[in-house]
Amino acid sequence: MTHVTIYRNENKECVGFTVIGHADYADAGEDVVCAALSMLVINTCNAIEKFTSARFSLVTNGEEGLIDFRLKDNLSEQTELLLSAMILGIETMVENEDYEEYIQLSFEEV
Repeated sequence: MTHVTIYRNENKECVGFTVIGHADYADAGEDVVCAALSMLVINTCNAIEKFTSARFSLVTNGEEGLIDFRLKDNLSEQTELLLSAMILGIETMVENEDYEEYIQLSFEEV
């Protein structure tokens, strides 16, 4: 199972996230849940880097299925939109009864 934790500040704004674990929906290379989730998350990180001036830390480990993203400065409107779109995509996957047992989504205030 993949565990996704979204970190929110006191204003309920996303300031980071951690994704860890492999979905185990199917064998490596055929796991559509892992591929879809990875694409959402990696594209969000890439888009924030390319289209915003946000400063952030990013830690990855492919074996563990780890992506840890943390903003280092205030949240801009563009960064907030990109993170909100990613969260919407993850929530949609979790709500799908075919995939819900492979992804755990939680929110933490930091």
